[in-house]
Amino acid sequence: MRPVNLIPPEERRGPRQAARTGPLSYLLVGALIAALLGVTALVLTNNAISDRKAEVTSLEQEEAALAEEAAKLEPFTAFGTMEEARTATVTALAKSRFDWERVLRELSLVLPEDVWLINLTGTVNPQVELEDAGAIPARDDVSGPALEIVGCAPGQEAVGRFIAALHDIDGVTRVTATKSERPDLSSTDALGTASSGDENDDDCRTRDFIARFEILAAFDEVQLDAATSAPAAPPPPSGDDGGVVEAQQQQSESRENIAGAAEEGAETASSVPGGG
Repeated sequence: MRPVNLIPPEERRGPRQAARTGPLSYLLVGALIAALLGVTALVLTNNAISDRKAEVTSLEQEEAALAEEAAKLEPFTAFGTMEEARTATVTALAKSRFDWERVLRELSLVLPEDVWLINLTGTVNPQVELEDAGAIPARDDVSGPALEIVGCAPGQEAVGRFIAALHDIDGVTRVTATKSERPDLSSTDALGTASSGDENDDDCRTRDFIARFEILAAFDEVQLDAATSAPAAPPPPSGDDGGVVEAQQQQSESRENIAGAAEEGAETASSVPGGG
């Protein structure tokens, strides 16, 4: 017995034709899926970029608000800085000055009537140079203020009394007589002045009993600052600044956040084909 195929001929070609077109349909479906995935990725990327842009805009607005707040508080900070600078300047000037007016007033009170001065120099330290100063060599051994006194007195006893009187000046720690000499007069003129004595023009030894002295009165306990110039303006105090420092810190953080968000958004956009 011979088998008979009862399927109509047109139906017999259907499965063979479907087998020939099967791979093409798979490729088409795969392409559609890939396109869908690409569109989805593009949409997600665009959404991420939009979010980053919105974040950048928000941070820029926050930065503007903080900058405005810092600008409003800036006058208070400037005033505080100016106050600190002026206080420091006054303090430095007070430490770099010496009350010579008081010292000279007390010197005039203790100066004996039989003692007269021909040179009086007051300096705060040995580095100070003045014209026509006393130039007593022992001045270099005193680091603080000192009086260089040159004058004459009728005898060595008067010089000793004057040295003792100088200790009564407030602040004097030591008094040193570096020189006290009587003249060696060989002859005198009609006026009784020295003709062959000391050759200095300021020599006051007009009689053989007059002693010319050089005395140094030191104020060792007075400590003065070496620098007499005004100090630089100090930085604003960190404790009470009216919130300016905090606002500036927040503004700096906002700028960093803006830069980071913009960079991240640019990297995201560059990773999408056709998005850069």
